[in-house]
Amino acid sequence: MAFLRGAFLPLFLHIFLLNRSVWGKVELTMNDNLEVYLGDPAEIPCHYSFTGVNEEPSFVIIQWFVRSAGNGSRMRIFYSDVNQQIVDNNTDYSGRIEVTSDQRGNTLLIQNVQLSDEKEFFCQVNGQEAGNAERKTHLRVFAPPEAPEIEGVPNGISVTNTMPSKVASCEVRNGFPKPNITWYKDSEPLVPKVGQVNVIILVTREFRGFYSVQSTLEYRTLKEDKDSHFSCEVSFSVPGAIRTRMSQSINVTVHYPTTMMELWKDSPQGLVKEGDTVELRCQGDGNPPPIYIFSKEQEPDAPLESRGDVLILPSVTRKDSGIYQCRVLDSAGQTEVKEEVTLTVHYLDPAVVVPKDLEYMDKGENLVASCNALSSLKTVTIWYKEGKQVGYGNTLHLNDATYETSGQYVCEVTVPSLPSLHTNGSVHIIVQGGPQLAGVEDEIQLEEVAGRTLNLSCEARGHPLPSITWSITGSQNWQEVMSKANDHMTHSMVSVKINSDVSAVCNASNNQGTEVKVFSIKAIEGSGVIIVVIILCLLLLAFLGSVVYFLHKKGKIPCGRSGKQEITKEKPTKDDIVVEMKNNPKNEEAVLLKAVNGEKKGPNDQ
Repeated sequence: MAFLRGAFLPLFLHIFLLNRSVWGKVELTMNDNLEVYLGDPAEIPCHYSFTGVNEEPSFVIIQWFVRSAGNGSRMRIFYSDVNQQIVDNNTDYSGRIEVTSDQRGNTLLIQNVQLSDEKEFFCQVNGQEAGNAERKTHLRVFAPPEAPEIEGVPNGISVTNTMPSKVASCEVRNGFPKPNITWYKDSEPLVPKVGQVNVIILVTREFRGFYSVQSTLEYRTLKEDKDSHFSCEVSFSVPGAIRTRMSQSINVTVHYPTTMMELWKDSPQGLVKEGDTVELRCQGDGNPPPIYIFSKEQEPDAPLESRGDVLILPSVTRKDSGIYQCRVLDSAGQTEVKEEVTLTVHYLDPAVVVPKDLEYMDKGENLVASCNALSSLKTVTIWYKEGKQVGYGNTLHLNDATYETSGQYVCEVTVPSLPSLHTNGSVHIIVQGGPQLAGVEDEIQLEEVAGRTLNLSCEARGHPLPSITWSITGSQNWQEVMSKANDHMTHSMVSVKINSDVSAVCNASNNQGTEVKVFSIKAIEGSGVIIVVIILCLLLLAFLGSVVYFLHKKGKIPCGRSGKQEITKEKPTKDDIVVEMKNNPKNEEAVLLKAVNGEKKGPNDQ
């Protein structure tokens, strides 16, 4: 009986409690989800109330359980009643959780939330006869990933590939939950497409619970993609939102064959002349730049040595003129692309002058000289003599030659369209003939004071160079004081003592003839004697005037107011000196002393 009583009592209590529970009800309120950042604290509220009872139960049990998502078993981490609060030991939350209570319920506080805390947390309330209830909150933990890193393929991509090729890879590390990666080309998203775009995703779960995602983009590139920029964008969840972060953009190297080429003369600028160094440059639109092969159309099987895309032709001649070609082969070696340019090397041969070097002309003769230089361009010819222009054109006309015609004639040949191209030639003209004396007179009349020395000069031109001799009569006292000659003229000077009339003959002669010039010098008296006679006469007249004035003052010579007195009654002769006096009340003086060359009337006859 004792056994039956002991077994029946718990059963009775259980039935009694069950019957009482239907009388009360617990209203329990919890959030379905709670989102927090990694490392932040999490507060999970559990609000409850009792309905259907007259009063609040005096004994309430509250327990918290945790269960991993998708796992059927759960584990208690907290227990409390009116008498005690217990945090279960040996769990991941021992020492990390705290439960606070208020009139509305209690709140579970989890410090330093970890990735492993992303679980379901159950709050169970048991009010005994007032009823019991249980609800859960799913705690979600978020960790933003690092910035995405993008890397393009180092060797480039060929457009000849028929299937998508790897373009770049993008990796994002240490995110939770798993981040997503989207690819962009020129800011436009790339959507996977068979034969065009393919994306390969590799997800890695780290031992700490973080996710790392690596995405590889495979893309069938075209030539137009050489300027395109690729980038990747990572999208990740945070509490209450979704955020994105863009990587830097990259430009991948696209390999494509050459389809167009250009060949041009890079230097020198303008026209090319013999002796220049010519550079021909070849450029195609292929990538990478192909190997260029240079050749001359006239010699297609003889490749020319070049430096990359430049062909250098040093010191070119007219033989280097022609059509030059540049060609490349595509990567398959099948399609040949080429371009060509015409090179013209201009030239100017040395000037040929006819007659050349040295030419003799007779005096009075005519000559036509020519100057020609073979050139690939139009030329201009100008003739010079002693630096002065004397002719224009290929021919020079020398008419009625004189000794002034002799000299060096230089023809300058230039190319107006290429000034650096020029040449010249020359001819030396010598006019031969008999002597020609300087001056236009054959005989020169001179006068010189007797006793003086006179220098006589004689210049003669001619070819061969004439010699000069002197023949002097009327003076034995003479000598040649200067004799010189150059290519064009002979010059001689003699010094002659003039004592009497002299005749000097300059004789210039060569094998072509003779020419003379005569100097006739008349000896004249010197002007010194005349000056002395004039001075003596003036002194004599002054003396006579003084004597007459003295005698008048002494009264030896009576003079009336008539003003004129006859001094002598004799008839004056031709060589006599007549003195005419005037009587002046203020001043009496002689006014005229005159030498008479013919007969004169006396003073009384006037």
